[in-house]
Amino acid sequence: MTTGGPAGDGAARRGPAGEGPAGEGPAAGTVVRTVGEHALLVELPDPAGVTALYGWLRARQSAGELPTVEEIVPAARTVLLDGVTDAPALARLLRTARPDPAAATAGPLVEVPTVYDGADLAEVAGLWGVPPEEAVRIHSAPEYVVAFCGFAPGFGYLTGLPARYEVPRRATPRSAVPAGSVALAGPYTGVYPRSSPGGWQLLGRTALPLWDTTRTPAALLAPGTRIRFTPVRGAAS
Repeated sequence: MTTGGPAGDGAARRGPAGEGPAGEGPAAGTVVRTVGEHALLVELPDPAGVTALYGWLRARQSAGELPTVEEIVPAARTVLLDGVTDAPALARLLRTARPDPAAATAGPLVEVPTVYDGADLAEVAGLWGVPPEEAVRIHSAPEYVVAFCGFAPGFGYLTGLPARYEVPRRATPRSAVPAGSVALAGPYTGVYPRSSPGGWQLLGRTALPLWDTTRTPAALLAPGTRIRFTPVRGAAS
């Protein structure tokens, strides 16, 4: 973008460290790095920035406004773009990107019926200073967003719970967490798609299949998917 008049003279105003024109560049702390010849890694200051950039990239890709990219892979504080045909052009675009955080909530909505009878529900309620019934209300109130996937096939790291409710992992992880367990650790909520070791705090359980190889796609959750936990009694069906 160019600016006319005094102090403009048609020249672009630069942001700090060459981040692009003022008012258009990425948030402070965003770094774009090349990874080999056909990939870029964007480092962001916080998970919210990852969610916003991922949504922005997918929207641009759907509109045909993005140079060819085979994969867009978000993580806790990075977004990897792999299979890039024109890395310099894409890097220039990324350095002038200003994703709209509101656009990151436009994914499909999945409701997760949850029986809140987890082994750690009372302990988490104690950490929050509320009775277990209120802890259920607190956890089921927000609309969550899948920030990224990992750990196991079908496992999504969900953001949306206010920061004041963050809890630590268990001091001693469990050797086996049942499939369908709804759990909490740090800023994230997750649902274990299959039985596996784990150190997250268990709040409840769901019968909703998170990973099913007979389904296309096999994973129910993908980055950008919105999640609502619905408290139910008895079997989580």
